[in-house]
Amino acid sequence: MSTTKKRVIALIAAGAVAVLALTGCGAGTRTGNANATKVECDYEAPDSATTVNVLAYNSSAIDPFTDTMVKSCTKDPVTVKHDPIDFGGQVTKTTATLAGDTGTYDILETYGFVIPGFATDEKLVPLDDLYAKYSDEYGLDAISESMRKGMSYDGHLYAIPMQAQMFVMAYRADIFKDLGLDVPTTFPEMIKAAEAIKTAGLMNYPIALPWLATADVTTSFEGTMNSLGADFATADGKVTLDTPEAKEALEAMQSLQPYMDPQVTTFDQPKVQQQMYNNTAAMSIMFSGRMNDLTLDTNSKLAKDFAFAAPPKASDDAKYVYDRLSIDGWSIPFNTKLDHDMLFEMMASAVSEDASKASVPAAYPAREGMVTDKNSPYGEAANASIAGAMPPVISPIIADITNAIRPILVEVLSGNISVEDGLAQMQAAGEAVAAG
Repeated sequence: MSTTKKRVIALIAAGAVAVLALTGCGAGTRTGNANATKVECDYEAPDSATTVNVLAYNSSAIDPFTDTMVKSCTKDPVTVKHDPIDFGGQVTKTTATLAGDTGTYDILETYGFVIPGFATDEKLVPLDDLYAKYSDEYGLDAISESMRKGMSYDGHLYAIPMQAQMFVMAYRADIFKDLGLDVPTTFPEMIKAAEAIKTAGLMNYPIALPWLATADVTTSFEGTMNSLGADFATADGKVTLDTPEAKEALEAMQSLQPYMDPQVTTFDQPKVQQQMYNNTAAMSIMFSGRMNDLTLDTNSKLAKDFAFAAPPKASDDAKYVYDRLSIDGWSIPFNTKLDHDMLFEMMASAVSEDASKASVPAAYPAREGMVTDKNSPYGEAANASIAGAMPPVISPIIADITNAIRPILVEVLSGNISVEDGLAQMQAAGEAVAAG
């Protein structure tokens, strides 16, 4: 195996980050999806009418898997039900359904980022025995071993990997060509390109990033710190938000702000997509699951003008690219009353070979080698992104630190408190989390 491939696999392994019409998609889903397909879902059905409630947020990368599960696994007397929801709503409902002895949902979409905490708190069912039992039937060994490790903690599997997402830069190839601009490989180069675009009178805010104050902004901060070789905490639990890397990361984010919409802390990924669609931004960095939307003529008359690249580094001397690796997968909550074998088979069917093939190019499936520059317009950029990312830090406290520091980070970026004061407050908030 080549060194490059080993690095890609190792990075995906630890890439624990980061947070769907009745017609044609089965009785339980209310979002149509051309990438949904019918696959084998050969579970043993119960004798009485049963509803399986699935919690997964809507995006073009997730919908193919969710809709395939609903379409394939709904059969008398079982109805698989999924209602549309955004990412923020999913996070809220996940917290609520896992809070008590009885929950609302039976299958949860989860992320490597939260697996350590959920596993420590015993909120998810370990899947080791079920995986061994059904691996041959559903070809689960073809799923990347490294992604399975990324959905594991303390030696136990807690989710079947579905797909991975990583940061990808989308940019206006026509504008860059007309102005003779190179594709940025660092934040300073992004700023230089943005200056040229502004000077040419093409747009006021050429850079678009999702910095939503209730979610995405901390993902961006963490990605910037990762570019500089650091994270919110070390693997052994030391909080690192008062370090030179944390300060440089905050200042790097601030350096982009003059070239971003002043309302950036209200922008999630769909709003960033809209900026690109509407010709109000020329560069954006989002998770790869949002990239295929940019290539669709039905979304924008500019679809043919978008091109893709690996994300830039935060500085000229940064070791890694500005990136977050996120593995999405299916989990069984500890408090479901339904049969675990039945639920596992539903999840396994949704990540089968046929289901995974149907998800490309909208998604980056967990099965090895499915995404290339031949079958995905952003495939080359996605693979380069993975290869350039920092190996993630695996810690059960990072997810909680992320939530604790978010309002402080927003205050810094809004100019209400200084970088120094913000770092001190975030360090204190992180240490409080670490202390339990």
